[in-house]
Amino acid sequence: MRKFFIGLVAACSVLALPAVAQDKINLSIATGGTGGVYYPLGGGMANVLSKYVPGMAATAEVTGGSVDNLKLIATGKPYIALAMADASQDALQGEGKFKGTKVPLRTLMILYTNIMHVVVAEGSGINSMKDLKGKRLSTGSPGSATEVMAFRVLEAAGIDPSKDITRERLGAAESANAVKDKKIDGFFFVVGPPTSAITDLAATPGIKIKFIDHADLVPAMNKKYDNLYAADVIRKGSYPGMATDNKAAAVANILIAHEKMSEQTAYTIVKTIFDKQPDLVAVHKVAAEIKLASQKQSSSPVPFHPGAIKYFKEKGINLK
Repeated sequence: MRKFFIGLVAACSVLALPAVAQDKINLSIATGGTGGVYYPLGGGMANVLSKYVPGMAATAEVTGGSVDNLKLIATGKPYIALAMADASQDALQGEGKFKGTKVPLRTLMILYTNIMHVVVAEGSGINSMKDLKGKRLSTGSPGSATEVMAFRVLEAAGIDPSKDITRERLGAAESANAVKDKKIDGFFFVVGPPTSAITDLAATPGIKIKFIDHADLVPAMNKKYDNLYAADVIRKGSYPGMATDNKAAAVANILIAHEKMSEQTAYTIVKTIFDKQPDLVAVHKVAAEIKLASQKQSSSPVPFHPGAIKYFKEKGINLK
């Protein structure tokens, strides 16, 4: 099977997906690390698209997370990607980690809500956000939206991540292992709960963790960052030994593509994912949160793709 790694401008005709496919289409889905939700969910999407879309072979790629994914979209190669709304806004506007380079993005669908987990080890002396000062913490892997949002949470708490903490840049699985080995006091990870890395950590004999409340910081975050965030709750029992709710900041996840993706391809991807949603729920239960009623332009700073708009109109969904 030939692989097509060509610019999406040239790929529009290839990706048009005619009724009788003439070409094999290799589509990559940019996800995240293996300890999070993006990778298994993206893998489920790849399986669904490969199985049900004639001529399409989709594969899920392990990446550093949202920032890396957005940069992959910018290459113009045939990618779709899972990404957080805040990192996507930066990419669209050419700000933050995308300073000076705007990425021409379009939203395919709103996925589910990511909630920031601030996870610390019992005995670390950390009981509130202010106690993070002077501690050794992981703020997420390079190229992840965890790092973007962790900095914004810390900033709202009056903590400078470059001066007030000893900062590590680890993925979720690596962060969990570092807590086990007592190399760090805690870590940030923004994800749809529950996630395997934290579940495994919480279930480790001899390890007790707790989650730090920080939902009170959302107004300060929204004042600076265009109301991208919301207060949410990680419910007690979401992880082993979690006895109380954790009040936390949350942000939307979106499925995105290059603006040059053909309308027919975008339409087919969106339709197939919704039609075969039970297949995705069987892979990860967070897929049950992908709902037609959640598809609103107000939930994404990135305009919807015309192909997605076409599908949602057919379903009677007004995206405004």
